[in-house]
Amino acid sequence: GRQHCRISDQETNGKMPAASPNDFSDPVYKEIAMTNGYINRMTRDELRSKLAEFKLETRGVKDVLKKRLKNYYKKQKLMQKETINRDNCYDYICVVDFEATCEEGNPREFVHEIIEFPVVLLNTHTLKIEDTFQQYVKPEINPKLSNFCISLTGITQDIVDKAETFTQVLQNVIEWMRQRELGTKYSYSMLTDGSWDMSKFLNTQCRISRIKYPSFAKKWINIRKSYGNFYKVPRNQTKLTMMLENLGMNYDGRPHSGLDDSKNIARIAIRMLQDGCELRVNERMHAGQLMTVSSLAPLEGAPAPQMPRYRN
Repeated sequence: GRQHCRISDQETNGKMPAASPNDFSDPVYKEIAMTNGYINRMTRDELRSKLAEFKLETRGVKDVLKKRLKNYYKKQKLMQKETINRDNCYDYICVVDFEATCEEGNPREFVHEIIEFPVVLLNTHTLKIEDTFQQYVKPEINPKLSNFCISLTGITQDIVDKAETFTQVLQNVIEWMRQRELGTKYSYSMLTDGSWDMSKFLNTQCRISRIKYPSFAKKWINIRKSYGNFYKVPRNQTKLTMMLENLGMNYDGRPHSGLDDSKNIARIAIRMLQDGCELRVNERMHAGQLMTVSSLAPLEGAPAPQMPRYRN
């Protein structure tokens, strides 16, 4: 059967645990450091031919190629030492990229309402997109979309007029997630491109719809942060199109379609997992505020999705 991600540390039953991957006194780490130094001096062409030799992906900018090769060597050396028995953090990752009502120039007082709720289900074991969900949402405060919003998102007035309310769509999302046994049989985490989807759009929408913020979306992976930290690139190089470009990929589909954006974000996540990145929760909502989650925090998947209660 499939291995599930261990959500908690298991008992060692009195046996001495194997050397932990964090025990840096092991000579294997000296070898890894020397290999890294050698890789740092390689040209882009040398990196690509070495990657090709190991049948690894050869697309991407030089920093990405270096990181990919270093991780490959590190994994090989640690596997030889058998100090590493790591599975992916979660069985599944749910990628979400909302589309919301908007006006040209983004006036400060404008209230953004969610008009598209997509979810892309990424299996971290097969590294494939296993399923997708997409529904449009009828806005309440500004039911008429601006021309700017229509041309940006491709979502027409007719589409939102026929759509269900946010509360109903959220109920459908939760039912869809439950059918896939997320949070019960399989561990999972939400993933977004930046902080805004959860901290701004979902947070605001729950207030408008007079429901509490859903517990399954209280923690998530902000892929921009993960990407920046993993490939060591500055924050201004973590826009969706730039991340794709630096990984040697083109955007598939229509930009600002929530579902297409989510699929492209999932493609970046897949490449990062292939390159050895441990994608884990790095942001959360607490008392209505956006907070950072430390990489040292205990690893836990999102809870089984439940419909939030109405606000008083």
